[in-house]
Amino acid sequence: MNWKKLWLAAFLVFIAYVAMSLLIHSVILGGEYMKPDIQKALRPDAEMSGYFWVRIVIMAVFAFFFTFIFAKGYERKGLMEGIRFGIYVTFFYFLVGTFEMFVIFPLPYRVVWYWIAAGLVQSVIMGIIAALVYKPKA
Repeated sequence: MNWKKLWLAAFLVFIAYVAMSLLIHSVILGGEYMKPDIQKALRPDAEMSGYFWVRIVIMAVFAFFFTFIFAKGYERKGLMEGIRFGIYVTFFYFLVGTFEMFVIFPLPYRVVWYWIAAGLVQSVIMGIIAALVYKPKA
């Protein structure tokens, strides 16, 4: 395993994950989150902001393991391998996790699909980054 490439890819996946999450959840879905049916399912903004550091740590852990699992199964198939991996992660993580949250928290059904779609975009882009950056030593 090429650890230097793995760490570089994991770092870039992390940066992309954070940037896309801010764009998706603050800019694109920010107005949606202000609706009363969603507000009742979420922590107040001030309280949520106090836990932002936890989210960053979790995103870093996710980015590392996303890249690590990609590298463990690396098949030298180029960009399509990253896209395929991103789709697999969408089903394994975002689809399952979002529907689990739907069962536990009073989230509107539409938000579940917004989050799954956002997860697909994020995972595919992160998979592309991992595929472009990670190439083990010959």
